[in-house]
Amino acid sequence: MTHVGFIAAAYAVFVLVLAADALGSWLRLRSARRQALQRQQRQAARDQRTPGTPLATELSR
Repeated sequence: MTHVGFIAAAYAVFVLVLAADALGSWLRLRSARRQALQRQQRQAARDQRTPGTPLATELSR
């Protein structure tokens, strides 16, 4: 029964790779959600602003 250690090690490596993949996916998803929220907040702030007079005069020419 000398192969039991190798099988246990193979399962351990599989679990570690699976956990690392899950952690990386979770971190990417968290980052994407944060970026989307910041983009949405910037867009909302941009929509609330009114154009200033220099831009308005430039567009009226």
